Amino acid sequence: MDDQQLDPTAYLERIGYSGKVEPILDVLEALQRAQHFTIPFENFDIALGKGIDLRREKLIQKLVHSRRGGYCFELNGLFLMALRNFGFDARALLARVHVTGVPSGRSHQLSLVTIDERQWIVDVGFGSNTPRTPVPLVLGQEISAPGQIIRLSESEPFGTMLQTKNGEDWDDLYSFDLGHVCPGDIAYGNHYTSTSPDSFFTRDRVAALPVKGGGITLLNDKLTKNVEGELTTTQLEPGQPYIDALRTHFGIELEARYNDLRPIGHEPHTANP
Repeated sequence: MDDQQLDPTAYLERIGYSGKVEPILDVLEALQRAQHFTIPFENFDIALGKGIDLRREKLIQKLVHSRRGGYCFELNGLFLMALRNFGFDARALLARVHVTGVPSGRSHQLSLVTIDERQWIVDVGFGSNTPRTPVPLVLGQEISAPGQIIRLSESEPFGTMLQTKNGEDWDDLYSFDLGHVCPGDIAYGNHYTSTSPDSFFTRDRVAALPVKGGGITLLNDKLTKNVEGELTTTQLEPGQPYIDALRTHFGIELEARYNDLRPIGHEPHTANP
């Protein structure tokens, strides 16, 4: 992959990062936090019927220059480009999502980063449950980050499971292994996730962005703010107020009308096999 097409100055400006850039853990943590807090998780190109184009130049134009967000294949794809550009030893992994209790196919992209012979799982694209810090590839070690406690555990036959603590329990988020991932694997996962009528992303509109002390999420027309333990929910009105709310809360500039969006709950048309 030729990552030189990514303008590092434009990328760092986009994520609001002005610190040093070298392949060490402190910088990895800072870059992850900076991108996660500035580029929103969202699927509005799917809702607009545009699909998800993972070509490098398209990702850079959309997420960096057009200041849009994206979902895991876009957000972690861009982050992987940036890490490699800055000299990190990093590669893509694919994961199965377990949040519903039924494992998905390998429909989530994340990154494996190696620093001084230690390996770290890094993710900037799992919505409101995105790990907010690099996770060392060590089973059973609890990692505390703002608003979450996470760990990795063994989970046969799926490999390694990322879990989040919920009271006294641990909820499964996604499982992965360290097998080689090629561009074709990512293309397959992205195609299913962005086009299948069975995919959550083709039926619902979603957005998420962390803020200091919490986060803001959108599911269809329900906007939820959870900041410093205070939870508020707002029902968004259709039309221009909905478009304005995307800009206000997530920085999403759609350059589209509300009526251009696929109706909530509407499944995309697919030809019979």
